[in-house]
Amino acid sequence: MDFRIESDSIGEARVPKDVYYGVQTLRGANNFRITTLKLNTEFITSIAEIKKAAAITNNEIGLLENKLAEAIIEACNEIIEGKFREDFIIDPIQGGAGTSINMNANEVIANRAIELLGGEKGRYDIVSPNDHVNMGQSTNDVIPTAGKITALKLIARVVEKLKELSEALDNKAEEFKDVIKMGRTQLQDAVPITLGQEFKAYSAVIRRDAARIERAKEEMEVVNIGGTAIGTGINADEEYVCKIVPELSKITKLKLYQSQDLIDGTQNLDGFALISGIIKTCAVNLSKIANDLRLMSSGPRTGLGEINLPAKQNGSSIMPGKVNPVIPEVINQIAFNIIGNDVTVTMAVEAGQLELNAFEPVIFYNLFQSLETLTNGIDTFVDNCIVGITANRERCSELVNNSVGIVTAICPYVGYKSAAKIAKQAIKTGESVRKIILSEGILKEKELNDLINPLNMTSPGIVGR
Repeated sequence: MDFRIESDSIGEARVPKDVYYGVQTLRGANNFRITTLKLNTEFITSIAEIKKAAAITNNEIGLLENKLAEAIIEACNEIIEGKFREDFIIDPIQGGAGTSINMNANEVIANRAIELLGGEKGRYDIVSPNDHVNMGQSTNDVIPTAGKITALKLIARVVEKLKELSEALDNKAEEFKDVIKMGRTQLQDAVPITLGQEFKAYSAVIRRDAARIERAKEEMEVVNIGGTAIGTGINADEEYVCKIVPELSKITKLKLYQSQDLIDGTQNLDGFALISGIIKTCAVNLSKIANDLRLMSSGPRTGLGEINLPAKQNGSSIMPGKVNPVIPEVINQIAFNIIGNDVTVTMAVEAGQLELNAFEPVIFYNLFQSLETLTNGIDTFVDNCIVGITANRERCSELVNNSVGIVTAICPYVGYKSAAKIAKQAIKTGESVRKIILSEGILKEKELNDLINPLNMTSPGIVGR
């Protein structure tokens, strides 16, 4: 392999001749071999969008000459289109508050711009990664701004999928609106409910999650670009500081606002803790729904067996015919992972000191993973589970009719103590509640028929009045 010699404040190093990254990227890649994963592709795009906005702004105010700005902008456009991704070699988790990621972008953009201007990679006297590509910027305003832009893009996908899930649950609620089943509290028989009512409640919590996430987007729309190193804006022209965010909004097609206090915007990352917590809450709600589906579909002969989940794959390498609830199970696991990610984000946000939080890389690594796995999980939940659920109507009816929970409806007529006595007798003898009430002459048959009609028990009011 041929090499070129590059130098930085640490000294000289051999960089593969044909790559677009440079010496500072190479050092970061050698120092941080942590996850074996690559940077989030949307994050790379977001950084390139920031560099493009900076070049345009610096050119407009007369600090970056036309030919350099045009070459840098073209290089950024190519990265935004998806090119040169193999040259972004920095591990997502790293020390240095993201300096290695920032310099990786600066060097790739500089070397491509040099090429566009007819030079050879490494000729930083033509285009400098620091002086030209990074003009008016610092890692400390580029990286958190890129993190927020990336989060906004990923959040939009989550919200879209949550709306699809809510719609699918609403459709099932309508399909199951006349399926009477036994409601349960603490896994014990409670009172009747329709299967449609259960699915409607699932839809309600998902809509609430989507609304929460939409509101939290506002936290991600406030960026600290222009603050440079610690928020004071040192080395950034005043006109640049005023113009950079509107230009970035135009490029990203996102509503972005500059932090009113750039020092606060650089010091504090509480917005990431907020969005991570809301994503965790959504994952918890999804996991609860998945738990319910696994319980209601348990069996097929010895469990509740109230619903059927779509059969998606063999459930065992040894037990023929076994089919497992694999889609709800993966939703549970996604939730467990997101909960763990949220703990990491929380601790990293808390760990900042004085004018900077150095732990943005691990925040973004975990937050982006949470957003992406949640999006993908909801997608498979809808397509491979929810839309294919069917109800076992006869089984639901059988469980209701054999339950003692229906005795609750006669409490207003015979009193709690008498109703409890009937329930205990039914449990002890195995006789139905209906048979005990009629045999002991507690209520007349016509009156009883109205009172213990399960459908009448699924709406507000005192049954029979």
